[in-house]
Amino acid sequence: MVCIHGFTDTWRSWELVLPQLQEHHDVLAPTLAGHAGGPPLEGPLDETMLADAVEQAMDQAGFDRAHIVGNSLGGYVACQLAERGRADSVVALAPAGGWAKGGEAFAEIAAYFKRLQELVKAGAPFADQVVASPEGRRMATQEIVTNYEHIPGDLIAHQIRGAAACPAADALLAFGATESWNLDAERIDCPVRMIWGTADRVLAWPACAGRYRDEWTPSADWVTLDGIGHCPQLDVPTETVQLILGLSAS
Repeated sequence: MVCIHGFTDTWRSWELVLPQLQEHHDVLAPTLAGHAGGPPLEGPLDETMLADAVEQAMDQAGFDRAHIVGNSLGGYVACQLAERGRADSVVALAPAGGWAKGGEAFAEIAAYFKRLQELVKAGAPFADQVVASPEGRRMATQEIVTNYEHIPGDLIAHQIRGAAACPAADALLAFGATESWNLDAERIDCPVRMIWGTADRVLAWPACAGRYRDEWTPSADWVTLDGIGHCPQLDVPTETVQLILGLSAS
């Protein structure tokens, strides 16, 4: 199994679900290229670079095919890998790229992430102090989850610092504005499960799912999580594990 995190995050986004997933699968959870702790992005950006780097990590791990799980940007990359025949199944948690082509959605998302980058860069030197109180942990997680009390403070602090240190954040946002978000969905020949929280504040349901529902993966198994935010693997880890394993075991 391969678990792919979202934009400006790191592999530790999967920390709450990894132990249960590892009871059933050998799990690879790489950090995306251009993200804190991941390999650098070299040369001009193109739409294949993130998937190329994950595919290389799969090759190095000896994974010809795998059950692929992705959140946000990682969900889109998971679908790209399925296009290439590298997926036995895909579970995509609020995958990126599904907003209407030519609309205002991406501009709004890009502006949101620019504001968020400014906040995390300002807060990163004080991350440990921020997560020392319940109020600080709520403030630090309110954009991505609705349930936060069970998330360890050191994980939240790591996510703040990781987002602040994401070296390719600006370049990836600029590239994303080129409307390079496309999938050759006819080449995806594995089971696909799409999971979206109705309280997602990053990629709002259902507006940001339109192209997946109408063009790319209309026959997917669609699951909505009432009142859950953008990162179900952090928000409701037990339920997320069940949804992942329920598809990978089928």
